[in-house]
Amino acid sequence: MQRSIEYITKLTSIPSPTGFTKDVMDYIMSELKSMGLEPYKTPKGNVMVTLKGEKEGGERLVTAHCDTLGAMVKKILPSGRIMFDLIGGFTYNSIENDNVIIHTRSGKKITGTILLNHSSVHVYRDAGTLERNQNNMEVRVDEVTKSEEDTRKLGIEVGDFISFDPKTIVTESGFIKSRHLDDKASAGIILSILKKYTEEKIAPKVTTHFAFSCYEEIGHGMNSNIPENVVEYMAVDMGAIGENLTTDEYVVSICVKDSSGPYNYELRHHLIDLCEENKIPYAVDIYPYYGSDASGALTAGYDIKHGLFGAGIESSHAYERTHEKAVEATFNLLDKYLRSDLVD
Repeated sequence: MQRSIEYITKLTSIPSPTGFTKDVMDYIMSELKSMGLEPYKTPKGNVMVTLKGEKEGGERLVTAHCDTLGAMVKKILPSGRIMFDLIGGFTYNSIENDNVIIHTRSGKKITGTILLNHSSVHVYRDAGTLERNQNNMEVRVDEVTKSEEDTRKLGIEVGDFISFDPKTIVTESGFIKSRHLDDKASAGIILSILKKYTEEKIAPKVTTHFAFSCYEEIGHGMNSNIPENVVEYMAVDMGAIGENLTTDEYVVSICVKDSSGPYNYELRHHLIDLCEENKIPYAVDIYPYYGSDASGALTAGYDIKHGLFGAGIESSHAYERTHEKAVEATFNLLDKYLRSDLVD
């Protein structure tokens, strides 16, 4: 558990909005090499590594994504502040007053804060009611800048990436609060599993390819470069929590359907059986506004069984929270899945 949480904390600390993931992928490459493994990067930037199984035949692919929501400089305003464009599915109200980093092309990092352009209640009567949208929100830059020219002199230009302060906190009561638990919680769990298997010389039942993808938040993270013998594809991603769902922050959530349609029926029952046989706390749910790397692979034309599970994550795409119990349950289900045989 402690190792998983340490990985999660480290991963959330590395800025990686979709399209700006080199640093986090380099960290994963380095960590996998330190385990004695031989990872490699695909041309897209995904990181893959393989563990040979006990038996020959069909293979598995297990994936988590390391790209996150973020933003990009859209326009430098006459005031010197920045209009931004979102990367991924943030709601504007969820990022108001967040601290950010602007990553310039030269490598310089400049901090700032996302604010409503009518933020002062002492000046604007509509500070509480003005719609939070792209036209009404901006980044206040933490440098002396009073004009577009001043901001450009800092090296900031259109297209520069903007990352969000993850505000990662692990409480004494076992909660993990952070942005980007979607899906760095799962990536941390997979790294922890790989560390365990390499240290204890454990082999999965069948040869398994582990993929850390970097374009999931915009829909095409790990839908290519899938080895030809793969017959099962398991996305380890966040479990959604909310009205009319059964998942909470203390279980592993098994998704049976999302906006892409149902997940594989036999594989779903295999996951449930593993939970029940091993007393792993779980929930089964339908996520209404959701897609995964696994569903993206099917859309790309791969003929595979696809499944999805992950730790229950509260307030997804906002300031997210989960509990160590959900991390533990997800770790245990992944462990039991890797040690089990393929689904007929």
